[in-house]
Order: sequence, then C-alpha cells, then structure tokens
Amino acid sequence: MPDPTAAGPAVVRTIGHSTRSFDELVELLRSAGVRRVVDIRTVPRSRHNPQFDRATLPGALAREGLDYRHAPALGGLRRPARDSSNTGWRNASFRGFADYMQTPTFERAIRDLVTEARSTPLALLCAEAVPWRCHRSLVADALLARGVSVLHILGAGSPSPHVRTPFAVVEGEQVRYPPVEVSDHPLESFGDARPPDAPPRASSSGAVRRRRPPAGAAGTE
Repeated sequence: MPDPTAAGPAVVRTIGHSTRSFDELVELLRSAGVRRVVDIRTVPRSRHNPQFDRATLPGALAREGLDYRHAPALGGLRRPARDSSNTGWRNASFRGFADYMQTPTFERAIRDLVTEARSTPLALLCAEAVPWRCHRSLVADALLARGVSVLHILGAGSPSPHVRTPFAVVEGEQVRYPPVEVSDHPLESFGDARPPDAPPRASSSGAVRRRRPPAGAAGTE
C-alpha cells in the first residue's frame, strides 16, 4: 500500500459515505491506511444519514482515532459562469465547479491539501458512493495535474486509481473542460452516463457491483 508520508508524490484517497453505516465507513478508512478525513461537502449534514452530520461526525471519528477537517473551499454546489469555458460539462453543477477550479480560492485550497497529504494519510469525504457522480472526480483531476496520485475507495478491496476525465485539457496545473463534439462526448450528462473506463457501478446500498469488461477492453481493477 502506498505510504503518503514517504518521499515522492503525495497520495490522496477519496470516499463517499452514501448510505453506509458509520462503522462501515471507519473500517474502509482504516483498511486504506487513512488517518484524517477531509470533508469536502459544502453542507456537511445528511437528513437521511445523520451519522455523517458535522455536529456528530468529528467526535465520532476522534473516538476511532481519526482526525477530521471540514474544507468548504473544496466543496461543490457552485454556479457556472455566464462565459464558462468548461462547456464540455453539460451538467451545470459540474460546469460550475470546473469554473470555480480556475479561481485563486480553489488554488489555495488545493495547494494546502497537497501539502497536508504529504504528511498525513487522508481521504476526501463526500456524499456520493461513486466518484463519477460527485465533484470529487474534478478535484481528483486537479490533483493529478499537480502530480498527486488519487485512489477512490469504493468498497472492500484495493482502491481504484483515478482516471482523468477523458475530455479534460491540462495546461500546467490548470484543468479545463472545453466543448466537444456531441458524437465524441463520453458523458452525455451528469448521472446519465459514465466514463468508458469507470470503476464498477455501485448499488443503492452503496456496495459496489463488479462488472465484466467488454470484449477487447482493459480491466477496471
């Protein structure tokens, strides 16, 4: 298992709490060697899963020996700019976050995260079980552009390495999602399609269902 504290590139893991129990989340974090949870939910509460409310989550994690930090500067729910250059995203939420990624506020937040990851094994926490339905996939794109390895914790077993969004354009440390031809668009809309090499799909319970790659395709492990 890669050690984020070792010399060399930092490693950031991600996880979505979904409908998991608190104990299940803790077990997955421990199995991945995580010692700190960085919560990137803009609104860190859940009506249906109150075990992940900010009012109780930090204390519960502390009792399990895990640190907690809320990072609203990495949170989603951003509105797209009128002159957005990220129209490769048809979903307004993803396009809005992509626009936000070009701001000084995001730049400071992502740099602080990279520094933190070099000294502490951490995982980004959001709500969605799978990253391709969550803005943490865009955060992962930004981390890859900065030389950081990203591993998605989907369930028991080895985390899945992040694969950059197919239509992302990287210029230095900046990531853009320019418009693409409809026939070439790998994601028709947020939630309606998945990257062609996406990891296994998750069930409504948050468990991951393994799928067999199509003939001629590379495996997803």
